[in-house]
Amino acid sequence: MSYRAPVADMAFTLKHVAGVDQAMAEGLYGELSVDLLETILEEAGKFANERIAPLNRMGDETGATIVDGKVATPPGWKEVYTAWAEAGWNALPCDPEWGGQGLPSVVQSACVEMWNASSMAFALGPLLTAGAVEAITAHASRELKETYLPKLVAGEWMGTMNLTEPQAGSDLNAVRTRAEPAGDGSYRITGQKIFITYGEHDLTENIVHLVLARLPDAPAGTRGISLFLVPKFLVNPDGTLGARNDLRCHSIEHKMGIHASPTCTMVYGDHGGAIGYLVGEENRGLNCMFTMMNNARLAVGVQGVAIAERAYQHALHYARERRQGRAPGAADGMSPIADHPDVQRMLMTMKAQTQAARGICYMTAAALDRGHLAKDAEERRRSHEMASLLTPVAKAYSTDIGCEVASLGVQVHGGMGFIEETGAAQFMRDARIAPIYEGTNGIQAIDLVMRKLPLSGGETVRAALAEMRKVATRVTQANDPVFGNTAARLRGAVDSLDRATSYLLKALAGNAQQDALAAATPYLRLFGVAQGAAALARAALAAHEARRQGDGDPAHAGRIALARFFADNIATAAEGLEQAVTAGAATLDDAELALAS
Repeated sequence: MSYRAPVADMAFTLKHVAGVDQAMAEGLYGELSVDLLETILEEAGKFANERIAPLNRMGDETGATIVDGKVATPPGWKEVYTAWAEAGWNALPCDPEWGGQGLPSVVQSACVEMWNASSMAFALGPLLTAGAVEAITAHASRELKETYLPKLVAGEWMGTMNLTEPQAGSDLNAVRTRAEPAGDGSYRITGQKIFITYGEHDLTENIVHLVLARLPDAPAGTRGISLFLVPKFLVNPDGTLGARNDLRCHSIEHKMGIHASPTCTMVYGDHGGAIGYLVGEENRGLNCMFTMMNNARLAVGVQGVAIAERAYQHALHYARERRQGRAPGAADGMSPIADHPDVQRMLMTMKAQTQAARGICYMTAAALDRGHLAKDAEERRRSHEMASLLTPVAKAYSTDIGCEVASLGVQVHGGMGFIEETGAAQFMRDARIAPIYEGTNGIQAIDLVMRKLPLSGGETVRAALAEMRKVATRVTQANDPVFGNTAARLRGAVDSLDRATSYLLKALAGNAQQDALAAATPYLRLFGVAQGAAALARAALAAHEARRQGDGDPAHAGRIALARFFADNIATAAEGLEQAVTAGAATLDDAELALAS
């Protein structure tokens, strides 16, 4: 089965979970209307369904190839990418000054979901380009912006992010790539980078690399890293392409998944050094790169939603077609496996987790928008901090869910899920990278606990808890048995999150770093469970109100049922996660002894 973008569910989540309806009413999004939003989503869904999704299977089987340093994407890739860029999809969130459409992050996030669900390997190139555009827009000189942004925004050129080196993975203190001033305002870059997504390819005529490197007199550690723009081809004063720069793709990786996305080892400076241009200030490159990484971290969270949605659709279609055994209450003969209770449980788990993760990601995007667009400075500050709090949750929780849902998809297929021909295995293979790149999920958990919980003395996380409690109160006030235990389970999950938060804030205040670090991962999961339950309850409340107003859309009953399922089957894990947070450090006291045996 091919992918069909769930446009109605996405629009509903944007409006009623992420709060786009309210933001529009406030005038936050300018001329963006509900009708325009839905039109954009419909057109994006059409392109994803009809043009990108058919490439997915063939791209997985063919993969990217390299011959004499030249990387070729699978057949059809270049034609579809060119059509995608010419249709304006790359320019969607970009500044109109450089040819962009200036649409908000919530719209971009929904479209990113569709591109990744239709083919994660295809969507990775544009994902990195979007981050490069944001970093250059925020930090580069006017000259660099004028030279590179129009082409990047149009999608005529693509961008990359070059951080990782063989000895420097997550620890950027160990970066060794060098940058020597050339005396003319440019620099000569020498070194090697690994795991560079779309570092070389045939989709665009130029590739703009953003490279972390050290200047000769740079201080040690991350404080001595600078960021450089290093184009594959140099650009002439008239905007035409000039000589090939001194950089090359040495090889591409043979990976578990995302086979059609070329993951490159890049070599800079075989012949004296690649010409590069400083972005931002010397020795402040990590601050510039974090602009790009924060963009990418939310987008990777959306990737988790996307692959989960694709795996769910695939499993649901198979379960309705495959007949095996007789379901309870069925007439004689074999029933579709979708009628068997345990398969129903798996499918419901897949859908509920996917919808919860979607809600978290869209809420994060909406907070980013308020942080940029709100008229009041204090509201911008609060919204920026809320987006900062939610970003590691969106990235880590959603990508974990992508893996779990894809694994359940294989299980729904049974033995056929383990066979490549059904396609279920590809989703599981593709999903597995997302918890690793753009900062492993363990690093996201550390970021959440060590850096984000203390924001404004804990006021930001307390505000998030208060909003979740308001949702539980609204469910209680609805006073309708159709919600079942939704309010009570949500309230219990938030209470567990509250107590765990207090425990960690106390540990941080007392400099008990080991306690905080040991608890980080279960705490992030607990946060995701509680926030996901609140997101689904928001959707259920909006659906309940729509039904009360006479809207007979059967999807509304399903949204209420999904919130109730999540509450009774997934939110119940909150108390155990709370206990894992508070006992985390003590359980690691004897780790050395246990691991030695």
